[in-house]
Amino acid sequence: MQLTSYSKPLVGLALITQFLAGHAMAENRIDTQRPDAPELAAYGSYEVGTRPLTMINPDQLNVLALDPSAEAPETLPTYDRELEVQMWYPSYPGATGSNALRAFLRDATTEVDLYGQATLWAAPLIDTGAFPLIIMSHGYPGNRFLMSHLGENLASKGYIVASIDHTDSTYRTQAAFGSTLRNRSLDQLFVLNEIERLNNDSASFLYGLVDTDNSALIGYSMGGYGAVITAGGGVTEASVAYPFSSPFGTLGIHQSGSDSHNSLPDSRIKTAIAIAPWGRNFGFFDAQTLEGVQIPMLLMAGSEDDVSLYEGGVKAIWEESINVDRALLTFDNANHNAAAPIPAPEESYADNPTLGFPPFEHYADAVWDTARMNNITQHFATAWMDLHLKSDSAKQEYLELTPNSNDGVYATEDDGSFSDAHTYWKGFANRTAKGLHLEWLRAGEAAAE
Repeated sequence: MQLTSYSKPLVGLALITQFLAGHAMAENRIDTQRPDAPELAAYGSYEVGTRPLTMINPDQLNVLALDPSAEAPETLPTYDRELEVQMWYPSYPGATGSNALRAFLRDATTEVDLYGQATLWAAPLIDTGAFPLIIMSHGYPGNRFLMSHLGENLASKGYIVASIDHTDSTYRTQAAFGSTLRNRSLDQLFVLNEIERLNNDSASFLYGLVDTDNSALIGYSMGGYGAVITAGGGVTEASVAYPFSSPFGTLGIHQSGSDSHNSLPDSRIKTAIAIAPWGRNFGFFDAQTLEGVQIPMLLMAGSEDDVSLYEGGVKAIWEESINVDRALLTFDNANHNAAAPIPAPEESYADNPTLGFPPFEHYADAVWDTARMNNITQHFATAWMDLHLKSDSAKQEYLELTPNSNDGVYATEDDGSFSDAHTYWKGFANRTAKGLHLEWLRAGEAAAE
């Protein structure tokens, strides 16, 4: 009996050891292109380089130095706010070097290698003119690599991508939520200004490389919250006074109708993609403040989002941003991790005693395969950015679709050409446009009751 009781755990341990040994050899790929990936998900014609930049924003309000239980100080404390920014950019063919990005997992202690197509420190392509700029913002917590699959994919199509590590909001620096609420939009605008400065600095590798007058935002979760503000959607008066907000009314810099917020959006920013944007679900935005959104937006969400919410959250932002053309891409039955995060690294599968759950849960969805969602995101982000930043009107065909993908009809003639009955989603192979909705509301158009 003793032998039997010990043999089962030993057998189980042997199987686990074999599993981990096999998986230790795997690479954490961020560039997966599934066979059923839609057309525009494919990597573009440019080779890609990547490198980090450190940016310092001087004399910023130090939200973490404010004690909300004390009286408001006569002078608000400031500090120099440091941001690490990962750049992806078109590079010269044949660059050699590492394709691995070293990143921390959700537990803030485990470091992993993420493998893509971008080459670290590759020389930027400087003799073909300037490229449009896309600024990316992660969730809370997150890091600059959380949407790296999208960063290098877009760079391969002729974009400069700047993905921000938002201080006080990364896995390793996660701190009071009030700092994230105040700083998201400010960080986005600072990075835009700093890249414009570097574009004019002959000593910078970005010199002459960036067309900052053609810029866009991509934000996920709290990054989406920041993108809505930067696009012109101010926060409500009530949210400025929330106990978990930035103390002493300092979130008022983003309040709808304030002088500081009325200066938005920046004319250099032409559009935004907000993935699962947070805020409407907690009353940070409402129908009145969202009237301030002034640039076209594509929103993406899972229909079962239990963080930002769908009906009372992301979909409401889409409906209430009434002064612009806006589209909503919905992944049916997906949760908050829809569209944005990279595939869960192998090292995230193990249970983590500090978190109380495997970090895997931070990246994955219970219904959708992450690489599949990444490919769909790459496809639609390419169409959207090409349309709005490159004036490529042909990409509109990839966005004007039968609202429910399941209703699309794949119909061909005997010669293989599409017949008049064909209504299938453009760019999707037969039987692959399933479980998705893409809906539009035009400027001035309210949602149907």
